[in-house]
Amino acid sequence: MLDLAEMVHLGERKLQQGFKEIFGTTVFGYLHDYRMEQAKIMLSGTKMQVAEVSNAVGYAHLGYFAQAFKKKFGIMPKECQRGKKPLK
Repeated sequence: MLDLAEMVHLGERKLQQGFKEIFGTTVFGYLHDYRMEQAKIMLSGTKMQVAEVSNAVGYAHLGYFAQAFKKKFGIMPKECQRGKKPLK
């Protein structure tokens, strides 16, 4: 976060406030949503295993990934992989 703030010549707090004002979420919330969207694309559009997708989007633990995916989309990653449409 500090590196990003320095890149755009803002203080960390000012960056966080401006980001939330513009995007309606925090920097980390935005990153989380992006990672989950990428995971959904990989699960529904490739033959990658759930564990591979989990690692590809930055999760070290498959269980945490599955929990976050279900919280975001309302279905388990394996269900998405099998063609079930996300509820959210």
